[in-house]
Amino acid sequence: MTKISKEMIIADVLDLDEGTAPVFISNGMHCLGCPSSMGESIEDACMVHGMDPDKLVGDLNDYFAKAVV
Repeated sequence: MTKISKEMIIADVLDLDEGTAPVFISNGMHCLGCPSSMGESIEDACMVHGMDPDKLVGDLNDYFAKAVV
């Protein structure tokens, strides 16, 4: 099973499964095509956008727990 952490780069998570895009978007992370997403960790992006990284990581891990990757 894939385990997502706050330290992971956004683009790496999207590369694991493009189906994670709606999870990011529903959490308020609308800049997935932004150049920063290629090198920015989930935690850093959440800090910049005023988001809770633990909630986003939890939602991403819930997605992977249910997904057939």
